[in-house]
Amino acid sequence: MKMKRVLLKLSGEMLAGGRKTGFDEATVKEVARQVKTAVDDGIEVGIVTGGGNFWRGRESDSIDRTKADQIGMLATVMNCIYVSEIFRSEGMKTEILTPFAVGSMTKLFSKDRANKSFKKGAVVFFAGGTGHPYFSTDTGAALRAVEIEADCILLAKAIDGVYDSDPKINPDAKKFDTISIQEVLDRKLAVVDLTASVLCMENHIPLAVFSLDEKNGIANALKGKINGTVVTA
Repeated sequence: MKMKRVLLKLSGEMLAGGRKTGFDEATVKEVARQVKTAVDDGIEVGIVTGGGNFWRGRESDSIDRTKADQIGMLATVMNCIYVSEIFRSEGMKTEILTPFAVGSMTKLFSKDRANKSFKKGAVVFFAGGTGHPYFSTDTGAALRAVEIEADCILLAKAIDGVYDSDPKINPDAKKFDTISIQEVLDRKLAVVDLTASVLCMENHIPLAVFSLDEKNGIANALKGKINGTVVTA
C-alpha cells in the first residue's frame, strides 16, 4: 500500500502506557521515534488522539451528555499538546488544529491551514474531535481524513487486525488480511463506529488495523507495510 499522506489514530489509553492514566513519556517518545522515520522519508502525517487516558465519557446521569463530550474534547486537546511537545523534542515540526478556539494554544482548523503545515513538513495534530457532542474521536478521525484527502486511516490497536469473532473468546477466530467496510458493517465487527465507517465508505478512505505491540509497527504502517488488516472502501 503506497501512501503519501496518512492519518494515524492513537488511543488515549496507549499514551498512558502501563500507567493506565495520564502520560507515559517513554511510550510517547517511542511513537515519536517511529513517526519521525516516516516524516524523514517525506510522508505527511496527521494524528488524532483519543481522550481515554483522562476521560471515558459519561459514567453518571449527574453529568449531561453534551458536557461529558465537551470534557472529552478537551482531553484530546491536552493529549495533542503533550504529544506535540514530545515530537518537537525529537526534532519534528508540529501544528495543532482544533475546531474551536483554545486561546493561543492551538489554531483553528481549516483544510488550507492543514495543507500549508504539511507542505512545511510538520506533523499535524487534529484535536478537539469534530467540535460537537455525540460524535466520537473515530468520527473525528474519519472526518479529518476525508477533508485532508488522506490515503488511509491507520488504527494502532491492542489487537493485530480484524477477526470474525473475539480471539480472546474464540481460539478458532479467523483474522482477515483484507475486508471491505461494507462487510465490517454487515458482520458488526466494530472496527470504528458506524458514523466513521459510513464516512470512510462514502469517501473511499481505506483503513488499516495493526498491533501496537508489533516492533516498529507504527513506522511500518506509515510506510505502507501493513501486518494487520486492510479495510477497503
